[in-house]
Amino acid sequence: MNLSRRKFIGTAAAGMGAVLLNQHFVDAVPFADEHHDPYEIVELGKTGIKTTRLCMGTGIRGGNRQSNLTRLGHEQAVKLVREIYERGVRAFDLAEDYGTHACVGEALKIYPRSNYVIITKMAPRRRRPNDEGGEIPGTETESRVIAFLKDLQTDYIDCLQFHGWNFNGNWNADFSVYMSEMDKLKQKGIIRAHGLSSHSVDCIQTAINESWVDAMHVRINPYGVSMDDATEKVEPLVRELHKAGKAVISMKVYGEGAFADSDEKKDASLRYVLQSGIVDIVNIGMDKISDITDTEGRIRKVKKI
Repeated sequence: MNLSRRKFIGTAAAGMGAVLLNQHFVDAVPFADEHHDPYEIVELGKTGIKTTRLCMGTGIRGGNRQSNLTRLGHEQAVKLVREIYERGVRAFDLAEDYGTHACVGEALKIYPRSNYVIITKMAPRRRRPNDEGGEIPGTETESRVIAFLKDLQTDYIDCLQFHGWNFNGNWNADFSVYMSEMDKLKQKGIIRAHGLSSHSVDCIQTAINESWVDAMHVRINPYGVSMDDATEKVEPLVRELHKAGKAVISMKVYGEGAFADSDEKKDASLRYVLQSGIVDIVNIGMDKISDITDTEGRIRKVKKI
């Protein structure tokens, strides 16, 4: 059963519960299978990639190659990522513009590479004049990705996406050169999947029928805060996207921090995305250990329907 927003709003809070996956999850409390598990292994659409339901987002207040995670300083950032890994998170969301490749790469290099999933994003470069007075794409996609690999201390990226600020419904025509270059990287095994991060409903609409899209970030919560449009308009598109076999990675679940001081809204938002049946990964920005302990506890209260 999938829960629409209308039905969701009238749903009562789920009962308490927790799961004990591994003994080192010291704060975990056993709970019945009818509740969600933050560390459940899920498959990302049709990519064949499997990872935990809960994902660490590294882009709080991100931009200009820095974020709250990098502002902690390299040593403290590495320590936090490792603590979050040790709690059970196996999915990590990064971006070139967050500046988090180096600290996450350093943190995760001590673990088996097959144990975790790296999702990262890159913004298309602006076009530049050519000698004939026209324009050529300023891509250099492969060289940029090779630089990512060096910082991440790995030989492949699980999912590489466009960072789709200001993308419109014609993004697949506007950035077809990049799409071809990402395809080549996928064929070489440098990336396993590709897609984009959405910031417009037109962008989502195009992605539904675009075979190139393996995975997509979507901004979604029941309140319409920091989203592409009202929840009533976004949800049906995301449902179509998921039905089309695309991996759906939720972002802005807490309204880009707008619900930070509201237990009610944080709980309601997690219930909404988890019970909707249209989201594979719940991506939550984290810059302190309480972010993970708080979120995992809230997820364990959400009842499966």
